[in-house]
Amino acid sequence: MGIFDKIKSQMKGDRAKDMSDVAERKANEKTGNKYESQVDDGQQRIEDRLGMDRDRPEQP
Repeated sequence: MGIFDKIKSQMKGDRAKDMSDVAERKANEKTGNKYESQVDDGQQRIEDRLGMDRDRPEQP
């Protein structure tokens, strides 16, 4: 089981999105927002890989 599978299986819905946002904020804080666009791009790629789509409502 890969790390993405492990994270995906442990987190659900809003909690996963909240954790993703926290990780993005921390990365931006550590870099002084110097790499904000790259961090945002990375967050979006990870969320896509985990099947988290912020534009679509959660599927039951």
